Amino acid sequence: MLRFASSPTGDMHIGGLRVALFNHLVAQEKKEDLIIRIEDMDKEKNIEGKDKEILDILGLFGINYSQVIYQSESIRFHSAMALQLVHEKKAFSCFCSDLWLEKKRDESKLAKKTYLYDDACQNLPAELVIDNMSPFSIRITKPGKSSVVDSFIILHQDKTPTYTFSGAVDDMLNDISIVIRDAEFSNITSMQEHIRESLAYDKKIGYVHIASIVSDDIPSIKYLLEEGFLPEAISNYLISIGNETPTEIFTVKEAMEWFTLDTLSSSPTPFDMKKLRHINKEHLKALDSKELSRYVGFADTEIGELARIYLEEDAATTKELKAKIAPIFNERIIPDVLSQSVIKMKSIIMSAPYFDKYDDFKNYIIKESGLKEDDYSKALRILLTNAQNGPDLAEIYKYLKNYIGEIVK
Repeated sequence: MLRFASSPTGDMHIGGLRVALFNHLVAQEKKEDLIIRIEDMDKEKNIEGKDKEILDILGLFGINYSQVIYQSESIRFHSAMALQLVHEKKAFSCFCSDLWLEKKRDESKLAKKTYLYDDACQNLPAELVIDNMSPFSIRITKPGKSSVVDSFIILHQDKTPTYTFSGAVDDMLNDISIVIRDAEFSNITSMQEHIRESLAYDKKIGYVHIASIVSDDIPSIKYLLEEGFLPEAISNYLISIGNETPTEIFTVKEAMEWFTLDTLSSSPTPFDMKKLRHINKEHLKALDSKELSRYVGFADTEIGELARIYLEEDAATTKELKAKIAPIFNERIIPDVLSQSVIKMKSIIMSAPYFDKYDDFKNYIIKESGLKEDDYSKALRILLTNAQNGPDLAEIYKYLKNYIGEIVK
């Protein structure tokens, strides 16, 4: 069993989706179930509707899962297991105040040392524990003479479980075999292993920590989708970043045939928007013409082919493509210097016969209008595209000739 854990406290970012994709691919490879765990323990930070948004994004990206688990529904198990540890003297009550602990952390920072709890409360006499009315947390006893893991908190003073403890218990309850997660969580792996060992859970869980994606401004998946990046292109990029892939452009289905965690780089990888734009453009090019046209508001193969022309220009997303195609069917913005030429040309086009070939259309307009080549090109570009520059007019005409009366009018 594998799991993908996500918190409903904000938008899903590319690092989270990357981990979800890797869990999905490995689950498919090993023919094991993947469960989704919504880590909703922090009620104050949870944002209403974010859990549904997480599941919608996973669905959009084709990530299959067998069930959804809300972590808050397992809190009674977290509490019961913490109590078990206390009864077995593998955990103890800690009355140290937050202020005192913060002071100790600051002292460690000044001494350039890693703060480790000094077990001040571990061996308090029973009468001091029973009679003490001060708020207390629960700490798990550190493993042996560990210099890395201290007696860390497993239940907060309000008796809610910590992130580290609840995650370790949930992985145990759900019979998780492999945990694939971002490297930023690698520091808690030994702590979670210690929790399960203390609870006498003898199944060994494998951990794979994925090198982080680094950026000053890592975009959310919601933002990328709104900007016009295709799910397949985003998946392509996230699977290939910091990885060795047989081809540059591929689908998730194709990746299932060769994907392995063994080829992933262990070094943090910078987010590269330029690379993502290139991959997205290649996926747009691979779309069927009619399907491509739907992304710009049509269901027409000729408009799809027209959009393909603009992909060869500077458009790389569906949003940018739509911004190129939409003005063609909007009211013209005509520069004053071209107004007379455009008016004359418009009148001629409206009464002109249908021309299948661009050269025949061009020769007819030039002959009837008396316009010079340069004025003709500028005026026609405004009439056809509502822009002063762009792709070759002959190519544009090829796909707009059946719309020309509607466009010019």
